[in-house]
Amino acid sequence: MSKENHVKVAIIGAGPAGYTAALYCARADLEPVLFEGMDPGGQLTKAGVVENYPGFYKGAPGMKMMDIFKKQAERFGTTMVPAVVDAVDFSKTPFELTVMGKAITADAVIIATGASARYLGLDSEEAYCYRGVSACATCDGPLYRGKKVVVIGGGDSAMDEAMTLAKFADKVTIIHRRDEFRASKFMQKKTKENPKIETRLSYNVEEVLGDEMGVSGCRIKSAKDGSTEEIPCTGFFLAIGHNPNTGIFKGQIDLDDESFIITKPKSSETNIPGVFAAGDVQDPKYMQAVTSAGTGCMAALDAEHWLLAKE
Repeated sequence: MSKENHVKVAIIGAGPAGYTAALYCARADLEPVLFEGMDPGGQLTKAGVVENYPGFYKGAPGMKMMDIFKKQAERFGTTMVPAVVDAVDFSKTPFELTVMGKAITADAVIIATGASARYLGLDSEEAYCYRGVSACATCDGPLYRGKKVVVIGGGDSAMDEAMTLAKFADKVTIIHRRDEFRASKFMQKKTKENPKIETRLSYNVEEVLGDEMGVSGCRIKSAKDGSTEEIPCTGFFLAIGHNPNTGIFKGQIDLDDESFIITKPKSSETNIPGVFAAGDVQDPKYMQAVTSAGTGCMAALDAEHWLLAKE
């Protein structure tokens, strides 16, 4: 890091958004410092094979892809810091970040801390994570061509996941803990009309079943009579929402009702001039690696233009 623990651009978070922002900032001679946090590479590192990112025509393991992103950003001069940002103070300039008890100041900050999929909290669910348990039908759906899968959830996102999976799987079962879906009538109608999709209401998942090969099914329990049954499947998809990683930014920056960072339309700018956000942390809709990379590029360009205007 530069003299007296001050940097031009601090990037918080290491995933497609953070690494892309770092690449663009580095090529603009902004000497970015990227704080990798506890999970360098983000959610993508847990994906087995990523087949829908442009340029990787044969697909690539998520871990390998993020390593390439990182090395490209480092090649142009990004400083990677394997540390967690514990707190921020955006009430003054330069902005202040607390990293391992030490104060770091920055002229501009790009937040790219991502979001984490909500899980049921089952030990068996964690055991089969990315071995049949997934939270992204768009990412993993093609891997289940001709197979049976289940989707957990009752909102529009669950219906959308089910429709996506029905393009590939032989059978999709939507499991919801309540006696009715909260999805829009339109989305419910679409799934009901699809012959590959069936629904199970008023059921809770007790356990994800499997073996050394991965998921083989799940055991569900009726909320009405307590009876249990096992549903065979090789894919277990969660569609119960995401939690943006914005804990340290509460009270420092404008967040929406679900704690995602609010950015200005067609921009990565937040309500704090000089603070920008990119990737899933400000995108509750798309949540794809390619869109995260795109907003990472936007944040870097916005930061560059803001710094030039300030000078």
